[in-house]
Amino acid sequence: MNLPIRAACGLAAALCIAPAPAQAQNYPVRSIRFIVPFAPGGGTDIVARLLGQELNKALGQPVVIDNRGGAGSTLGTDLAAKAPPDGYTIVLNNIGLAFNATLYPKLPYDTLKDLAPVSLVATQPNLFVVHPSLPVKSVAEFLKLARARPGQITYASGGVGSGSHLAAELLILLTKVSLIHVPYKGTGPAIADLLGGQVQMMVSTIASALPHAKANKLRALGVTSVTRSPAAPEVPTMVEAGVPGFEFSTWYAVLVPAGTPKPVVQRLNTELTRISKLPDIAEKFSTQGLDPLSSTPEAFGEYLKSEVDKWGKVVKATGARAE
Repeated sequence: MNLPIRAACGLAAALCIAPAPAQAQNYPVRSIRFIVPFAPGGGTDIVARLLGQELNKALGQPVVIDNRGGAGSTLGTDLAAKAPPDGYTIVLNNIGLAFNATLYPKLPYDTLKDLAPVSLVATQPNLFVVHPSLPVKSVAEFLKLARARPGQITYASGGVGSGSHLAAELLILLTKVSLIHVPYKGTGPAIADLLGGQVQMMVSTIASALPHAKANKLRALGVTSVTRSPAAPEVPTMVEAGVPGFEFSTWYAVLVPAGTPKPVVQRLNTELTRISKLPDIAEKFSTQGLDPLSSTPEAFGEYLKSEVDKWGKVVKATGARAE
């Protein structure tokens, strides 16, 4: 993943050497609430719990996971955005944070103004998979068939506004093919119907789709990351397969309320960067189809802006809305 890096200016350098507030210098002195804006057991929750264990060790204070699911992560994210900006509330979100900025017309917070980026922490490639009954063995063949059968090929998603929905809509936007969206209440039911042949195509996380592709129950045509996945090195990227500009990875990142002291943000960033390099974390992430990742707060901030813009265009093109 290519992240834009902003050069530090003279003013920023001057601020960096200014004395930090006593509160920031002593941080942390009590437990930290780690909000997960999803129900327990999902991918974001798993990442948060693995990171929380390591942050607990590094910071010497309890890091308490607080699951606040609902409304596509907006309820828990709003809770974090409105918390005191003192470093004692942090939140883990995923790429849905970028979707929701446009998907929800009445968000109770401003994605880019009310939250301060700390670091990207993980990324997960997705697979473009089809049911074996579809007579295609490459992305090029799929697109040729889709153009020959406009509005006849169905694709599954985990719901309106989900990653699997918007990734497929990005494909439609870039290639101008006509596909039929069949939304489900979650990835599990969507995969089940894809395996049964009730729908024909899906873009799903590599953790969910790869086992079925390896068992020849689904056919993997492309991986959605910038580079090929070590988990499926034989599968070309979507760009290699002939779709320029197609890149979609499910990313996870830590944020804090806007106004949190910069020394506190930097302390959290330093620890998360160190954690991302731990062999144990790499191994545990790998079992979930995840790759550890780190970034500076500034780089993540720029990346988040670009993702909000990119997916805002896709959401608008689909006409999708969430209330």
